[in-house]
Amino acid sequence: MEKPKNKLALLFPGQGSQFVGMGADLYQEFTEARAIYALADEVLGFKLSKLCFEGPEEELNDTANTQPAIYVTTWALWEALGPSLAEVEERVAFAAGHSLGEFCALAAVGALAFTDGLQLVRLRGEAMRDAGAERPGGMAAIIGLDDQAVAEVVAAANGEGQRVWIANYNSPGQVVIAGEREALEQALALAKARGAKRTVPLAVSVACHTPLMAAAGERLAKALEETCILRPWVPVVSNALARPLTEPEEIRAALLRQLTSPVRWVESVQAMIQGGARTMLEIGPRSVLAGLVKRISAEVTVQAVTDVPSLGALRWEEAGA
Repeated sequence: MEKPKNKLALLFPGQGSQFVGMGADLYQEFTEARAIYALADEVLGFKLSKLCFEGPEEELNDTANTQPAIYVTTWALWEALGPSLAEVEERVAFAAGHSLGEFCALAAVGALAFTDGLQLVRLRGEAMRDAGAERPGGMAAIIGLDDQAVAEVVAAANGEGQRVWIANYNSPGQVVIAGEREALEQALALAKARGAKRTVPLAVSVACHTPLMAAAGERLAKALEETCILRPWVPVVSNALARPLTEPEEIRAALLRQLTSPVRWVESVQAMIQGGARTMLEIGPRSVLAGLVKRISAEVTVQAVTDVPSLGALRWEEAGA
């Protein structure tokens, strides 16, 4: 009897995957991509396409611009991938995105209309930027300590208060913390003392996925309530809950919770593996998640589609699909 084909999971990266020039080759190669960037420029009221293709970098890295830029470029890739994905569509079992990428995942599998998602991520970016201005903070990756050790470092840095938190469980031995600058620096010093291989401050001025984003959550909640969310054609694994969701109200609540809760990426990947996914495809401007997945599990085959050459190189048989 023929062995059943393994299930496929679609992955979408978040902030950190952006760079000046992203999407430019898609724009040149695909009519669909040109239409997507033109629509985004019209909806947003400014030339997001020019910002993606030409920069300047500082402006692209403003989270209010970064988020729609990644979302639109990912959608351009998604449209270009369509004919190839049709070969294996019946084996797609899950979609998941890291932070912002969760909005890309929801749009890809039909829960969000493209323009609704675009307006949401623009507002999300603006709200996060404003919340960061009100309550400044930062983020940093800790490499080489397990989750429990990082939790103890955070607790020690906080003392009797609460000023730094775990923000992302990215892979075994890679945890991101976020919070107020002084507490963050103290936590990093403690992490080094505990034997962390490296501590890497991230180039952000907001403490994403912490209670410091509460003000942004208030604005996002209103926008989510006014946005139509449909049942996706495959479950989307929530960052905040690390489990697959299909009900629109659950999705809405999880997107809001995600803003002030840690990204449980390790558990999210494990949930998809437990659900039968043995092949994963990352879709976004730059590959970020494929490396994390490889560190989470050796039993998964993962590829990334980021541009025209990688689209052309995609081979499902090599991915085990």
